[in-house]
Amino acid sequence: MPRGRKHKKSNGKNKRKHNHHQSTVDSKADSEEDNDCETKDRLYEIQSSEIIGRYLVASRDIEQASVIFHEDALVVGPSQDTRPLCLGCYKSLNLTTSSRCSKCKWPLCANDCPGLHTEHGHSEAECAALAKCPPPTVNDLTTHKAYNAIVPLRCLLLKSHNPAKWNILQTLEAHNSIRKKLNYIWECNQKYIVDRIRNTWKMEEHTEEEIHTVCGYLEVNAFEVGQGGISIRALYPNVFLVAHDCTPNTSHNDNENYQLVVRAASRIKQGQLITLSYANTLHGTLRRREHLKTAKFFDCICARCSDPTELGTNLSSLKCPKCLKGAVLSTKPLDDKADWLCTNCSQYSVPYHTIEKLIERIQNGLDSIGMDSVVDLENFLKKYEKVLHPQHYIMIAAKYSLSQLYGKAPGYVIHQLSDDLLMRKRDICSELLKVFDVIEPGYSRLRGVTLYEIHAPIMILFTRRFEANSIQKKEVKIELKQVIRYLREASTILNFETENSMEKIMGKAATEALERMKDWERIIGKL
Repeated sequence: MPRGRKHKKSNGKNKRKHNHHQSTVDSKADSEEDNDCETKDRLYEIQSSEIIGRYLVASRDIEQASVIFHEDALVVGPSQDTRPLCLGCYKSLNLTTSSRCSKCKWPLCANDCPGLHTEHGHSEAECAALAKCPPPTVNDLTTHKAYNAIVPLRCLLLKSHNPAKWNILQTLEAHNSIRKKLNYIWECNQKYIVDRIRNTWKMEEHTEEEIHTVCGYLEVNAFEVGQGGISIRALYPNVFLVAHDCTPNTSHNDNENYQLVVRAASRIKQGQLITLSYANTLHGTLRRREHLKTAKFFDCICARCSDPTELGTNLSSLKCPKCLKGAVLSTKPLDDKADWLCTNCSQYSVPYHTIEKLIERIQNGLDSIGMDSVVDLENFLKKYEKVLHPQHYIMIAAKYSLSQLYGKAPGYVIHQLSDDLLMRKRDICSELLKVFDVIEPGYSRLRGVTLYEIHAPIMILFTRRFEANSIQKKEVKIELKQVIRYLREASTILNFETENSMEKIMGKAATEALERMKDWERIIGKL
């Protein structure tokens, strides 16, 4: 699945922050200063409402790409159910060959791991605490999910080793009263985290309630972070003040020090709500709202969720098998149990549970073939082209993978592609951009990557025509200007990304490609 926006975070000990678009209703400026949010020239102000609690609005017009704020992590560590990794730098490990910490015997990439004895790696406090426990076996680290208890332990250690951060942690929301009713969450935490910390590790100074609360802080508020294929999670002190929306107006990235940077994806007008998405923007409404309900404990009512067409993108639409023309949509998108109906013939009606089973089956089909085979993905699209709208989110996921496989996969290297396959790559990218322009408008990672991917097929196609003398000079200029426009925006967006990330490498490549465009100016004149 492509990297749409998906954030694990909440709104602190305020009232549940539903998505509202009237930022001044029943609100007032909050006079308090919030840790890293303090600055003379900050671009936002904190407001509060009886309905949504505290939130951020633009204190003046915020220009596109402006950094709204950045802050350091409170705690960083392994994600839930992670594969074996180094506790210092989080590289994936083979447990049978990996090094072990000389004191606590937990797996490391090497005895001189750069994350050893660092604040957001395998700290001295953590090592000392784990050194008092039985050394973990391979079975502990895999089947019994010992890694799940690491970040909760790191949170608990703040109480004695960094009281200031511990106090900030207490301002987050854990939703214990709601989570207790969700047996699958509460019981897993009890088995793999609470019992491990208190019974296996004998750290009985931490009460069950305290550990469950820390688990809640993480489940509700943690962000997925990490670069270069590393997937970990982190807690931040103030990002919870940014409200949710399924079409966010900010983008974010974390750097090599796990500092989170939030910037304006598009221009934000004074008084406008500053938003990000707590769900994956590339999921359909049913899936997004289910995630927000079960993980963030609120019902999303944003404009996108309220519109059965998802703002015209049709990311959840099916094709009508009866009239073969209409789109099958939810009759009440804010009611997950509403029937679905064809917009054209109005005769084909489907109950919600049939839709859920169908989508689950198709998603499982995509998951089973993986995302690295051009042939398998094209066959998948062909198989379901009469069932799903071409812009259904499952189809978009397959097309996003294809947009990058065409040009890179073995047998499909860009300069070896036929004209037909180059046009296929170009058309897929064009379709993706139409969707991304709506659900992640402005400077978003998805748009940046796709803008970079689309330039190559256009460039190669017209170069071949130019060399064959089958294109006029006027057409060449039109095509080149389009390529330059795509590359400029891709370069701008992707160069905001963290150094050494794939997106940053792509951004540098876009910048270099722009420089090479000067060669064409020498051939056909000023562009």
